Amino acid sequence: MPTPPDPEQPHPGPVLEPVRVLRLRRFDALAELMREVRPDPVTYRPAGSAAEEETQELPPVPAAPGGTGSGRALRRAAVAVAVAAAALVGFGCALLLPGRQQAAATVRPTPPATTAPPATPATPTPTAAPTPTAVTDPDGPGTLRQGDTGPEVTELQERLLRIPDVYRDGSTGGTYDTTLTAAVARFQLWYGISGDETGVYGDDTRRALESRTALGDDS
Repeated sequence: MPTPPDPEQPHPGPVLEPVRVLRLRRFDALAELMREVRPDPVTYRPAGSAAEEETQELPPVPAAPGGTGSGRALRRAAVAVAVAAAALVGFGCALLLPGRQQAAATVRPTPPATTAPPATPATPTPTAAPTPTAVTDPDGPGTLRQGDTGPEVTELQERLLRIPDVYRDGSTGGTYDTTLTAAVARFQLWYGISGDETGVYGDDTRRALESRTALGDDS
């Protein structure tokens, strides 16, 4: 397109036409580059109908004779094998489960823990009672005093009854009471017996009384 001249400043020279710039296409630039690299000229064909014409379709592979039947037979055999394997697995599980249940049922029960019998307490051995040691009477063995009873007291009472006014109308019941104590003290005082305790029938009093009285066995 020509450039309109400026009306204010007209160009003195001739009018210049625009120059058309030609740019090489990519394929032409690549061809030029290949010509520089290789001495033989190489022509490239653009992809188009000619390339499609040169492309040939491969012929179909012919099916092998009896292929359809053999494929079906193989599939049937595989299905049969799978079914048989599943049946074997199920049968094995059916055999194992009752065996496990029976084994669990027949587990030997643990015996209960036996408790030890309670220990019997040790029977205490009876210890012999200590024998009382004979207390030595200061008035001598066979001494009688207030509170004693028995045939020896009865004998004492009978002997005192033989002494006049010592044990007048006294009892012979065999009990050493206050009346008998007073009678023994009176006998000791009257006959001057000082070896025994007052009112106690000791050895000295016994010898003095027996020497002055005589019972039926002593005569």
